Order: sequence, then structure tokens, then C-alpha cells
Amino acid sequence: MDQNYKISDWLPTTKKEVERRGWDQLDVILFSGDAYVDHPAFGAAVVGRIIESMGFKVAIVPQPNWQDDLRDFKKLGKPRLFFGVTSGCMDSMVNHYTAGRRRRSTDAYSPGGKSGFRPDYATSVYTRILKDIFPEVPVMIGGIEASLRRVTHYDYWKDELFPTILESTDADILVYGMGEQPLRDLVKLLDKGVPFSSLRTIEQTAFLVNKDNLPKNKNWQDKRLASHEDCLEDKKVFASNFKFIEQESNNLNAKRLLQDIGDRTLVINPPCKTMTEKEIDASFDLPYTRLPHPKYNKRGAIPAYEMIKFSVNMHRGCFGGCSFCTISAHQGKFIASRSKESIMKEVEQITRDKDFKGYISDLGGPSGNMYRMKGKVQAICDKCISPSCISPSICNNLDTSHAPMTEIYREVDKHPLVKKAFVGSGIRYDLLVPEFNKNGDPDDLEEYSEQLITRHVSGRLKVAPEHTSDNVLKIMRKPSFKHFHTFKKMFERINKKHDLKQQLIPYFISSHPACELEDMANLAAETKDMGFQLEQVQDFTPTPMTVATVIYYSGFHPYTLQPTFTPKAAQEKKEQHRFFFWYKKENHRWIKNVLTKANRKDLVDKLLFSSSSVSEKNTSRHSKRKMKKSFKKNYHKNKNKRSD
Repeated sequence: MDQNYKISDWLPTTKKEVERRGWDQLDVILFSGDAYVDHPAFGAAVVGRIIESMGFKVAIVPQPNWQDDLRDFKKLGKPRLFFGVTSGCMDSMVNHYTAGRRRRSTDAYSPGGKSGFRPDYATSVYTRILKDIFPEVPVMIGGIEASLRRVTHYDYWKDELFPTILESTDADILVYGMGEQPLRDLVKLLDKGVPFSSLRTIEQTAFLVNKDNLPKNKNWQDKRLASHEDCLEDKKVFASNFKFIEQESNNLNAKRLLQDIGDRTLVINPPCKTMTEKEIDASFDLPYTRLPHPKYNKRGAIPAYEMIKFSVNMHRGCFGGCSFCTISAHQGKFIASRSKESIMKEVEQITRDKDFKGYISDLGGPSGNMYRMKGKVQAICDKCISPSCISPSICNNLDTSHAPMTEIYREVDKHPLVKKAFVGSGIRYDLLVPEFNKNGDPDDLEEYSEQLITRHVSGRLKVAPEHTSDNVLKIMRKPSFKHFHTFKKMFERINKKHDLKQQLIPYFISSHPACELEDMANLAAETKDMGFQLEQVQDFTPTPMTVATVIYYSGFHPYTLQPTFTPKAAQEKKEQHRFFFWYKKENHRWIKNVLTKANRKDLVDKLLFSSSSVSEKNTSRHSKRKMKKSFKKNYHKNKNKRSD
């Protein structure tokens, strides 16, 4: 730890630290499930710094002990305005459990990577404790756990349909999404003496009211969702609700959403407009120390911090709209980009760190190559309710120029203290394929690709085709796998041109809605033909606020209300995942048995032998349909007889 830093450089976390600032009472006290890292990548730090910048007294209680006499919740007393609660940078259940519902042994947001420093459903646990101890003090909840659970949602870990998290926490208000904009308005009004019960017209907030006390609204149109009780009774009703929830979450002129829950009504006000460059710069340019609090010095490194300490987030939002992803539900589909000046200011800060060795780990964002991309004609975007700008095809109104990113990459490369700046964020490879990105200038795409591959890849470029089956990819809102083949050829061509030996590492998902076991067998065979032994693989994990999770729970696609198959049984999911590892000898007998019983000896040959006896390219469409039908019949007939 640099001795130039003083403890007063951080937001206070203890009563002594509050007293050292000469404060008698705090205006706001924040509780977080994460360790306190004073860095713009950690939400609690951002919220605290914003409130501080407005002239208010704020403190943070990171990872409070909820299992003792609750002294952590009492030690700073009552704040003048409110308590703020977040589970941290992850939903606490995703943080705690694998896709197989097994408890994780580590926590990347805790010192030493040790688990056990936050409860399950942390937002609810913390808020209920505060409400019991200080019933008269308002509580504001936010962060990704609260944001994605703001309305009736499926909880995978309890295998139940839950109501809004406002119901389980009894919080006074919920700020969803990236909360800087509504937070500023809320704090100003509260400081003026406006009670929480009157904060009913702030964008990007949600709250519960009695049915007979619904606030009047002149600002927005209303959309009434099916009640929580109706969702409990009918899974198709729950599915149909989500279409409107997703559309209004990504609508620049969104409706106010209303949902009855018992004798109360949930009110979700529309989201704020996309942050301007000035607004997002202001958030990133606050006086962060960019370090963990000194209290953790002897407790070990915080893995999540170590991963991003030398990285730069250039933008927020993602217009991909992938049906298994929560980014657009939390950050929105419209891109908010920082200025070049703000980015370079952060680069300069990084280079001054005593531990910096000349390597920036990431110049990116949620999707690494969406910086500054937006609609060419804003009026068209203003009316759009599509959840994705690039699925099933790229919107004609989307400006996909990569030139601004190329410029920043080159500017960072010029910095005398930067030896190499990598792009560690996942990039949308499909945006770099001219056959898919018909809006793009091929020369621009080639220039960016060459700059990326030759200057900003640390030996391995990670991309996410996710699957090889067009049927599954359609549900995922991802492009056809043929475009990955094209990208791979381009990647290899540029490597050869510059005499590089870099690897392309594709990510894939098993057990996604619409994925049959045969699809996984085909995925294994096709990627083997391409020379891959897959490493970056995962089993689909249902998380709140995604299309794929709605399908998983309900069995219906929310946009078509058509039945959609999803593998759910533990054995079925295990078998799909096992196909990723066809190259392991312990899987060979199982693969041979399963595919032989399903009349797919062609896939046995492809996966277990050096050459295929049946070429997929020479198999007619009719034969493929016939084999698939036979596969399903034989697989389901024999699945209870199979053993590992």
C-alpha cells in the first residue's frame, strides 16, 4: 500500500473514521455485500462518491456480519436521509452457486477470495435487518440483485416464482439499472425535506403502493401487467408479461409498468434517457483511490479487483440483446460512451500506480467493440422497442463504425509508459464480419480487426459464438455459426500475414432452451473439425430478467408463446455438458453408447476417430431431418437405461 494514501482518502467504514472527519451524523449509510474497493468498477463506491460529490456525508459498511449481534448494522447509527443497500456487483445467488446448484468455495469480491462473508439473497437479508432495528429510517435498494428482481421473476435456486424484491425486503424504493441519474434527483429532493412517500415521479425507480393509492401520472402512459397471483397460476401468463417488461426496459419513450401483488400495486417508472458523454464522464472522473480499503491489507487480495485494477471501461450498455444475458436489462441496450479525454485520464492514473508494469489488461466494455455505436437517425431509435439492434440482423439505422475504438487503441499505444494494452472484454465477432455486418465499411472493419489482433490480443482472443445450431442460436439471438467460420478465417489470415501464432478461444453454452442432445453432439463434432478442444464452456444458468430464464421456467417463448423445449433434468444437463469434452478418454464409451443407440454412428466416427465416415457437408437436408427424428425417438426411449 502506497504510504502517500491516508485513511481519509476512502469513504469512512467505521465510527472512528467518521469521527476523524469531524462528523456527528451521516446523511447516508450504504451496506454492500462486496468488500469495499474504491474504484469505478464497484457500484457501492460509485454511489458513495456521487453522494459525497453532492456535499453529503456518506459512509459504507462492506460485508456486514448478519449472524452475530448485528453490531455492524448499528455501529454508525441512523443516517439523516436513508440507508442504501446492495448485494454487490453480482446477484448473491449467482455469486454463491454453480449452474448445478453446488455451493461455490470462493468469492471473487471478498478478501483472499474467501466465501461466507455475505448471505444468500443479501439485499433482502440486509434490508430486513435494518428495517427491524431502525423501522423509521427509509431504505433504498439497488444494484444488480435488486434491479433484476424488480418484478415477478423466477428464482432458479429455490425453483419458485418470486414477487418483486420490494415485497420481500419491505424497502421504501428501488433504483434499477445504473443508478447515477435517479440517485442525484432522489438525494436532492430528500435533502429538501420531501418524504420518501412522495417520491413517485423519479425515473428508473420502483415502489409499492396500496391499490387505492396509485399515484397520478401525467408524464407517461401506463401498461398494466398480469398480477403476481395470475403469474403463479399460469406459466404462459408469466411468459407473456416478460415481453412487455423487456420492451419497456429498452424503450426511450417507455410506459410506466403496473403490477398488482395482493392488496398492493408495484409501480415501475420508465428508465432514464441514455447517459450523455458529460454525465458518464462525471461518474468515472470522481476522486477514487482505485484501491481496496486498507483494512484488507492483511486479509489477502480481492480477486475481482486484481482482475480489473489495470483495466479501463470505455462504455456501458449492450445492444446485442442475447436472451441469456442480463446486461441490457441492467445497463440498457443504448450505448453510453465516455469521452476520449476521460479514458486517457484514467489510463494516466493507471500508469502512475506503483505496481503498474506497463500492461493494461482491458480496454473495453460489456461488449468490447460497441464504443460510440448508436443510431444514425435518433428519431428512429426513439420509437424502437426491439430488444436487440443486431438480431436477427443488424438494424439499417445502426452506425457500426469501429473507427473511434481504433483511434483510442492507437492513442493508448502512444503512451510512453504503456507497453501493451489488451482488449480482454468479449468482442462481438459478428460485427467484424462484412457478410453479417452489411452496414459496416469493410475497410473500417479490416483496419479495426488488424489493429485488435496484432496489437491488443494477449495470445488468445476470446469470442462467444455460444452454439453451432441455428435453431438454438435463433433463440439465443445470436447469428448463424457460419459467420464464426468466416471470422476464424479472417483471424487466421491476419495472424499469418504478421507471422503471429495466436489462438482463437470460443465460448459455448450447453442446456440452453431449444438445445437437444443431438445439437451438443453436432457442436462437438463441428468444433472438432475446426481444430478446437473446448475450454471456455458453461452450462446455462437461469438468472432473473432474461428471455431464456422465462422459457426455462414456463416452457413458452415470451414473444411467440409457443412451447419451447428446455433441458432441465440434472442428468440431461450433465450429458449435454459432457459432449464438450469428447476428447477425454473417460467419455469415449459413453459417447459411443449414446450416439449408437440414437442411430448416429456418423457422429461417433467424427468424434472418436481421426476421419468421419459420413461427411456432414454431403448429408442431404432430408437425411438430416430423418436422422434427427430418429435420434430423438431413440434417445428418449433409452435415456432411462443409459449409465455413465
